[in-house]
Amino acid sequence: MATPDLAAAADAEIADLTAELGLRLKRVVLTSSRIPFTGGSTIFWRAAFYASEPVSDQLDQPVNPGIVSRLIPQHAGSYHPDFVTRPVTHLIGESALLTDAAIVQLLEGEGPLNTIVRVPAADAVFLGALGSFGVSPLAFDGDPAAWADSLDVIAELGQTFVPGHGLPGGPAELRDQAAYLRACVAADGDPSAIVAGPWDRWTDRRFDAINTERAARLARGDRSTPKAMFELLGLNEATG
Repeated sequence: MATPDLAAAADAEIADLTAELGLRLKRVVLTSSRIPFTGGSTIFWRAAFYASEPVSDQLDQPVNPGIVSRLIPQHAGSYHPDFVTRPVTHLIGESALLTDAAIVQLLEGEGPLNTIVRVPAADAVFLGALGSFGVSPLAFDGDPAAWADSLDVIAELGQTFVPGHGLPGGPAELRDQAAYLRACVAADGDPSAIVAGPWDRWTDRRFDAINTERAARLARGDRSTPKAMFELLGLNEATG
């Protein structure tokens, strides 16, 4: 994913897969600027990279491997000091045809402006960062209420939904994720007040404190990063 050796191995595997199809990978859509959705992107250097303007702006900032390692400790050894991501080459400003088969669409949620990819012929939607099935989503820079509303919109766009985290699902999985995000809003900053639901079986419940605090801050008109996020990363809120 991140080290030169891992990137070379991934590049070889992708080359083998695309060789079987006789196709060249021409386009990559980045749904978010977060490392889980951009790590390893340099192996597609010859492809065109599409993303929203906020995602492009964030990717222009230097990567902090130490922070990434704290957020994803199970892969901490993969992030070397020279880790970089592929810059965006094409900005997405509105819903548009990416190819004859794929439509890109912008929605708010995990970040200021995320991208989904619709494939109408397959009745499928690739959610990227907006989809988290069986895994608690992370909204430290997003808007839990707006995210839930975006998932309601997406539910009308297909029958099969491919998330950025978790296994493909259907409308039920979208409803569960939206309900979790609304439960975070209703908790008014108190993670212990999140009502019971399917999310009780999800992984990464460490994000509950961040999501509830973020929702409560937004309700007060405060868009600053939640204190719980700094605590998760082992940082001081004043200097983080």
